[in-house]
Amino acid sequence: MKMCWVDIRNAGAAAAAIAEEAVHQRVDAIVAADPADLETLPPTVKKILFPAGPLPEDLGTAALVIVDPARHGDPAELAIRYPDVEFGRFVEIVDAASLEEACRAARTDRWSVLYFRDPTKIPLEIVLAAAARADGSIITQVADVEEAQIVFGVLEHGSDGVMLAPRAVGEVTDLKTSAAGSPDDLSLVELRITGIRRAGLGDRVCVDTCSQFRPDEGILVGSFSHGMILCCSETHPLPYMPTRPFRVNAGALHSYTLSEQERTRYLSELDAGGKVLAVDSKGQVRAVTVGRVKIERRPMLAIDAISDSGVVVNLIVQDDWHVRVLGPGGSVLNVTDLTTGSTVLGYLPVEQRHVGYPIEEFCIEK
Repeated sequence: MKMCWVDIRNAGAAAAAIAEEAVHQRVDAIVAADPADLETLPPTVKKILFPAGPLPEDLGTAALVIVDPARHGDPAELAIRYPDVEFGRFVEIVDAASLEEACRAARTDRWSVLYFRDPTKIPLEIVLAAAARADGSIITQVADVEEAQIVFGVLEHGSDGVMLAPRAVGEVTDLKTSAAGSPDDLSLVELRITGIRRAGLGDRVCVDTCSQFRPDEGILVGSFSHGMILCCSETHPLPYMPTRPFRVNAGALHSYTLSEQERTRYLSELDAGGKVLAVDSKGQVRAVTVGRVKIERRPMLAIDAISDSGVVVNLIVQDDWHVRVLGPGGSVLNVTDLTTGSTVLGYLPVEQRHVGYPIEEFCIEK
């Protein structure tokens, strides 16, 4: 879980409501310019003072004080004056010299709060690379939740945390969701094929992502929300066309797949910029970005399967030998070669779904 700092220094009349939301969402810290704004906060949240003007003599209940060395003095010297308070360094990166200062801070300081004036993330990449083996924490100031999501993923490691000044109540909740990191792994099961039949023409969906799938990775697809089959990516060689390691020929457009926060999506709902879960044969999960969805009319094949526990699963895919699913151990199976008794990998969500969200209710799908 990445750290979330909520900055209320310029929140004005909304400061109290934003702070209340931040406490409710269990953010890591609340940042204020005045020690008085930290007094009433509960001990469950870290209290951080980041003064806009001179450093006050009385730091109040602040557990950590962020200082700009040019205005407030060196953090190491301040720590001697205030032995009961931890200090961190603020660096605004505007040129090569300040970038080098940020790299030094990230390597040596316990806390580095960085503000990058340039919207490109290349300077952040440089800082993260420079501090790869350092023990301190890098907190990057961000403008909004969307930027926080990007910062969390830079160099596949990301900043240790972000500091956000919310403009309205609700943004803190969105920030915490973004900081949750990778979705939980799934417990896949083996499913036994019980029947295969041609289903006539239908609209099938190819999901093209902005990521390269691994050989034993694909997305979960099924006609019913209570059971899905692991459809393989086009990572493996094909005789008449090049591989497309970003693509899954997923199935009929009515089918469910899994997205973030355990939510199902119809394949027809996916669009460029959205998210879908990539799942490998061990159940390891990562969210990938959809780059394009291709819907075309093709002959379809209906595949029925059942779990050892008796859950019936259905998958309708394009009736073509190059459409593949994954079996035990990551084995790659052409759908046209499946027979009654073949074993494939799948997933059995426990809850039914309402507008994609898990819910415990009576529901029959067949």
